[in-house]
Amino acid sequence: MEAIWILLLLFVLIMLAGVYAAVRAVRAAKRGIDRTVHQARRTVEETRLRARQFAQPGAAGELAQLRLSLRGSMRATSQALQAAAPQDQSLSESLVLFQRLSAHALDLEADLKRLEQEPDKSRLAALLPDLRQRTERITHSADSLRWAVQERTQRFAHDDLDSLNREIEMEAGALRHWTAVEPEEPRTDAGSWPPPEAGTRPETGARPEAGSRPEAGARSGPEAGREPEPPRPSLGARPQTEPQAWQKPWQQSRRPENTA
Repeated sequence: MEAIWILLLLFVLIMLAGVYAAVRAVRAAKRGIDRTVHQARRTVEETRLRARQFAQPGAAGELAQLRLSLRGSMRATSQALQAAAPQDQSLSESLVLFQRLSAHALDLEADLKRLEQEPDKSRLAALLPDLRQRTERITHSADSLRWAVQERTQRFAHDDLDSLNREIEMEAGALRHWTAVEPEEPRTDAGSWPPPEAGTRPETGARPEAGSRPEAGARSGPEAGREPEPPRPSLGARPQTEPQAWQKPWQQSRRPENTA
C-alpha cells in the first residue's frame, strides 16, 4: 500500500514539473514573439516617418522629423542605461529620472501622432513652435543623460586599464630580474663551533690539547691526592668459585668434599 502512495506521489510531482516547464516555455516564447512584433512595428513606423519626412514638406514633414528625433534619442538612452546599470549600482537614480522623462516623451509622442491627422494646416503651423521646443528639451535631457553614462563607463574602463598596465609592468620587471642571489659566507666567530650550550661556562686556565680527553678517574680539588678506595663487596654477594684465567691448576681452590 505504501508503494502505491509513493508511486502516486512521484507521478504527481512529475506532472507538476512538466506543467511548470511548459508554462515557462510558453511565457518565454510569448515574450520573444512580443519583442519581435514590437521591433517589427517600430521598424515599419520609422520607415513610414522617414518616407513622410521627404515626401511631404512643410508642417507634416516637420512633425515626422520631430517624432524621429524623439524616438531615436529616447531609445539610445534607454539602451545605454540598461547596458551600464548591471555593472554600476549608482545608476539607479538615473534610471528613475529616465522613467520620468520617458513619461513626458510618451505624452509628446502621442501629441505629435495625433496632430498628423489635423486637417487645419494653420493650426498645425501655430502649434509647431511649442512642439519643437518640447521635443528639443526632452531630447537634450535624454542626450545629456546618455552622454554622462557613456563618459562614466569610459572613465571606469580607462582607470581599470591603467591599473592593469601598472600591474603588468611590475610583473614584467620582476620576471626580468633573473640575477641569482649569492649565498652568504659563514661567519667566523671567535669561539668554538658549535657554540657552547646554554648554561655551560668556559673553563679558565690551560685548555687540554686537541684530541685528548680527561681521564676517567681524574679528580679536582682536595680529593686529587687521595687514592681510590677498593670496591666493597655487597651484602649477599656470592663468593667467586670459578677459577680465573690467570690462575694455575694447582692454585685453584678445591671444592669441599661432602663427608656425609
